[in-house]
Amino acid sequence: MTSHEFTCPENLIAGVDEVGRGALFGVVVTAAVILPKNALIECQNWGIKDSKKLSARRREILVPQIQSIAIGYNIGIATVAEIDELNILQATLIAMKRAIIGLEITPQLCLVDGNKPIPNLDIPQQTLVKGEDRSISIAAASILAKVWRDRLMIELGDIYPQYHLANHKGYGTAAHLMAIEKYGITPEHRQSFSPCRQHSEDHTPFPVKN
Repeated sequence: MTSHEFTCPENLIAGVDEVGRGALFGVVVTAAVILPKNALIECQNWGIKDSKKLSARRREILVPQIQSIAIGYNIGIATVAEIDELNILQATLIAMKRAIIGLEITPQLCLVDGNKPIPNLDIPQQTLVKGEDRSISIAAASILAKVWRDRLMIELGDIYPQYHLANHKGYGTAAHLMAIEKYGITPEHRQSFSPCRQHSEDHTPFPVKN
């Protein structure tokens, strides 16, 4: 990984990433992480990289390591209602902004995964396509966001056991689609997303675990 943090003159650089944009169920989650410059090589040696390239067990191990060494980190979310009202892109950008402004320390620069800048952010920012592979801070943010959202999906799986959320984390797997066909949608499903949209007007009752 060639990290942009090594060549950027600013000292306080926040990596920002999202998880859950493509899911049918649940919030979209973002994280912002500021790593100390003198620890970037150490973070690389830990094997911090794009969360999608790590096992769930490895991500769980890395979370406390990232949190222990980070100058600052924060989670931001956008609700299902915001996703349905605004669209997933705008909701994701809002969640990214929430992650940044919730940091206890204001960064001097934000490295944002993707090609869309965050609107109305009063902090310099730089977008990076495939940022998880180009910035160790973005990769760290992707891990924190992924683990946070996965834990939430497992918790919600106890409330909606018929959807088996622990297995697919709300994404549109064949099993999840079959459950939607059988049980309809829940308040946590994104009604603006197909195939949830076709069930939104005919919202049949679904069993909820007490």
